[in-house]
Amino acid sequence: MNDGRWRRFAERLRRLPAAVGYLVIGGVTGLFALFGAMGLFLVAVLSLIGVGIPALPEAARVLRPLAAFERRRAAARLGTPIEQVYRPLTGDLRERLATLVADPANRRDLAWLVVHALTGFPLAALAVVLPVSAVNQALIPAYWRLLPEGALTSYGFVVDSWPRTVLSLLIAIPVGALALRIPAVAEAQARAARALLAPDEGAVLAHRVAELTATRAAALDAHGAELRRIERDLHDGAQARIAAVIMQLGLAEQLRERDPEAAAGMVRTAQDTAAAALAELRDVVRSVYPPVLSDRGLASAVSALAARSPIPCVVEVGSAGRRPMAVEAAAYFVIAEALTNATKHSRAERLSITLGGTAALLVIEVGDDGVGGAEPAEGGGLAGIRRRAEALDGRMTLDSPPGGPTVVRVELPCGS
Repeated sequence: MNDGRWRRFAERLRRLPAAVGYLVIGGVTGLFALFGAMGLFLVAVLSLIGVGIPALPEAARVLRPLAAFERRRAAARLGTPIEQVYRPLTGDLRERLATLVADPANRRDLAWLVVHALTGFPLAALAVVLPVSAVNQALIPAYWRLLPEGALTSYGFVVDSWPRTVLSLLIAIPVGALALRIPAVAEAQARAARALLAPDEGAVLAHRVAELTATRAAALDAHGAELRRIERDLHDGAQARIAAVIMQLGLAEQLRERDPEAAAGMVRTAQDTAAAALAELRDVVRSVYPPVLSDRGLASAVSALAARSPIPCVVEVGSAGRRPMAVEAAAYFVIAEALTNATKHSRAERLSITLGGTAALLVIEVGDDGVGGAEPAEGGGLAGIRRRAEALDGRMTLDSPPGGPTVVRVELPCGS
């Protein structure tokens, strides 16, 4: 056997345990698929007399976690993600039934359910039997004499002599060769699952359009809320102070000749009020786009945020370079909101900020060692972070088990 064949043999042998495990788990899900298919068949039969119709949408919903589990297994095996795209089963019974029939994802799930119910357990049995049988056939010469005469059979014949022992050993060769094909069988099962469970391009496009529509609406709502906040800040703060300055200067003008001292005091008060108005205007401008971003970049701006944090905060910058202005502004406010949330709710002793990713994707992680249990409740800071990320076609993930730690991860695309 040349080096190339040895390498292929060693590679197949190395992949064999994982493939056997994959097919064995597939056997378990195959049994679940068999019971699910039988249940669906029963509901369909009952639907012919009208009894099972209300149960159809719920039966499809109950089977979706099994299909989702198989998607994750196949995706991990193949190294490529498999999207899950369903139309929501909402509305009254008629609407849910119409969605159930019209959604191609449900038909794909049904096709996979039938195929997997028929093949999952037999393939799992072969995945276990073939390697065990190959090893057993190879070991027969070592132990056949230890057993009572006529007690050992091998593929239809009794092993009771050395010639038959040699024959058993020869049978181990093709059985072992078949066992080494198990990784290819596992790969085929994963590819079949992907072919049956992956959504078609039209469904993916429709789902993407729905996502973009929702994120666009959220971005518009956030933009409107931001404009209202700026208008409120200007009206209640800087505008009121500037109006006071005008009144104070007018009073100073009237008092200039009659009471120069009072007029001078009015002018000084007007100066103080104008300085306060200028400070408030700067705060408003900083809340729209912090000047430190344009002057020093995102890393320096984040370092300044960390320095102002009441909880000790460590910043790690793993990806330098400037990003688009909108991305840097979103990242700045995401980090600021995450730090504010952690300060208010986490009871943490340490915070950490990590900036990383690639030129095409900015990845932000804000972590704390607090009590955990954070939830992105509607109207809260975490929900605002999610909206900011989705407005730029990004995403936010939250890992916050009870007891901590909490990690907020935000991914922001930097493409045009």
